[in-house]
Amino acid sequence: MSHRILLSLPHMGASEQHYVQEAFDSNWLSTAGPNITAFEREFEARIGLPSLAVASGTAAIHLGLRALGVGPGDNVFCSGLTFVASVNPIRYLGAEPVLIDSDRATWNMDPRQLDRAFNDASGRGRLPKAVVVVHLFGQCADMDPILDLCALYRVPVLEDAAEALGSLYRGRNAGTLGDVAAFSFNGNKIITATGGGMLVSRHACLLDKARYWATQARDAGIAYEHSEIGYNYRMSNVLAGIGRGQLEVLGLRVQQRRAIALRYRDAFARRPGITMMPQAPYGLHTNWLSCFLIDKESFGCSRDGLIGKLDAAGIEARPLWKPMHLQSLYCSARCYGGEVGADLFRRGICLPSSSSLTPEDQNRVIEVVVRANAMAPQLHPKTRSRSLTSAS
Repeated sequence: MSHRILLSLPHMGASEQHYVQEAFDSNWLSTAGPNITAFEREFEARIGLPSLAVASGTAAIHLGLRALGVGPGDNVFCSGLTFVASVNPIRYLGAEPVLIDSDRATWNMDPRQLDRAFNDASGRGRLPKAVVVVHLFGQCADMDPILDLCALYRVPVLEDAAEALGSLYRGRNAGTLGDVAAFSFNGNKIITATGGGMLVSRHACLLDKARYWATQARDAGIAYEHSEIGYNYRMSNVLAGIGRGQLEVLGLRVQQRRAIALRYRDAFARRPGITMMPQAPYGLHTNWLSCFLIDKESFGCSRDGLIGKLDAAGIEARPLWKPMHLQSLYCSARCYGGEVGADLFRRGICLPSSSSLTPEDQNRVIEVVVRANAMAPQLHPKTRSRSLTSAS
């Protein structure tokens, strides 16, 4: 049986092992060392903002929200269609999420629903403490209207850019538009340190405070003195070495992911019932994951049916994120809209997107999708035959 094709694998470059070996050779194996300092400096050079390496993207969101003053009893507006790690840190701090639906044109936070939420909150005299905007699957949200609304109400913005390193919005890097931003180097991301994250901010005082909390909030001095609650959120020097090597090939990984997504798009261009995630005209979409919508009637089977056919052929595919308002954990949260996110989840599929995906393996994926679609009643048999031949 052919090897199983997975959704999104780590893809090492030429330098990672060198930096890791340096850490072993120098015995810098803990949460301090030259790789961490260099990784933060090199990330700052790439992004354009001071950077703090931490244990995970979730830790970065948690620290960022705390730095923005989020605490017990506060409300935080947050994208509703996202992974749960975007929302859980709000609860860590004793605050409550208010969920904002997606715009069909981008799949990201809908500025119109955000406007509704701000109007209601203003009328109740209870504005949110912060807004968490998620850049979904490697595409930036339409930030100009979102930032205008947040500026009008004087509410800070945290960008969850965990899925969007390398993405651009009107020529600017994802994560440089709000007050703070969080990135992830989880094993499935566009570059990985096998774990870890990065918090960035244009406000040096916020980053300094986050660094203090991330190291167990140990006060200055020789004694182990603590006057605030802190966390063990530091990145290790070994993982930072992997991250340094990965950062060197970020541009190449973006090119590779985009090429995979666009090849899927071209292969399915004449197939009914399957459409690619919109590519917003205002920036560069990294296509961290290659995402499509399935229309059951015209495609010939449902999204779940297609996932099952791919699985039977040894190919991993996943649904889009399940919106937070449909999760038992957050179903009681206030939600503005929700219908768009629910529809995207019901019909959305993520296809194998590893930057190391070979043309031969991608052909296997394409063939299964095309054969599933061949059952579509709208497609003339001769057209089906030509499409199967060209995709094989």
